[in-house]
Amino acid sequence: MLKIEKKISFVIPCYYSQDTVSDVVRDIFTEFPREDYNIEIVLVNDGSKDNTYNVLKSLADQDSRVVVINLSRNFGQDGATMCGFTHATGDYIVALDDDGQNPPCEAHKLLEEIEKGYDIVFAKYHEKKDSAFKKFGHNLNGYIATTLIGKPKDIELNSYFVITSFVRDQMIKYQGAYPYIWGLMLRATDNMANVYVEHKAREVGESTYTLRKLVGLWFDGVISFSIKPLRITSVLGVVATILGFLLAIVIIIKTLIYGDVAGWTSLIATILILSGVQMLMLGMLGEYVGRNFLNNNNSPQYIVRDKYIKEQD
Repeated sequence: MLKIEKKISFVIPCYYSQDTVSDVVRDIFTEFPREDYNIEIVLVNDGSKDNTYNVLKSLADQDSRVVVINLSRNFGQDGATMCGFTHATGDYIVALDDDGQNPPCEAHKLLEEIEKGYDIVFAKYHEKKDSAFKKFGHNLNGYIATTLIGKPKDIELNSYFVITSFVRDQMIKYQGAYPYIWGLMLRATDNMANVYVEHKAREVGESTYTLRKLVGLWFDGVISFSIKPLRITSVLGVVATILGFLLAIVIIIKTLIYGDVAGWTSLIATILILSGVQMLMLGMLGEYVGRNFLNNNNSPQYIVRDKYIKEQD
């Protein structure tokens, strides 16, 4: 096992993880003992309403290498991760989940790979032990990242990864209200790799991954980091205009030959379809305008209520 001399920061966004995060932190300390590694663990409480924050403070009281950031409300995983990156001081920053599905022992593989000179190394799983819905959401976001924001096709994105301080510094320059972690990483560098690791099944509780969060991730990735949807709507507008023009010509010709032509039902249906396409375009454009307004209005990515570290003896 390659020994890493550089400082390593572990960033863990925490949301309703009172029953799981302690084991994750314990495993990190087991895998990266103080006498061999210089590490810190940044735990970000993302507006949990259960006992998560007290558990995090207890972990900080036990070891000065633990830093706890308490957000004022729930800002989402990407916002909490950006907060953790801002407070991380390591040369390498490892991001992992709070539910125990990303075994800390596998971080050695990520770190060994990034020592070869990469800027980012993503975990890649032999078997992803998630629900069918979560797998679908992950695959959909991966497809969007490839199609719209330039993800290399041979790279698999996951929430378990390690980045260099260079990438972290580039990412936290982004001040927009809707951070999209994958988009920010892809914007910073294309020097990245995958390494196979194990993925554990969730042992405690249920995933908080919902349809609402899936849609939110989709919008964050598509609207905030790509203008391709606008180009697609422009193409649809051109196609709809051409079809409408051709339909008008057909109706005029039939009217000249046969007189009044029956078929108002199909005509109305066509108008409704074209109107629906127009509303979709306006909605997409409105989303861009609205997000630009919020960004210009300095809406925050996150708000830190307080920071908790062990009191010095």
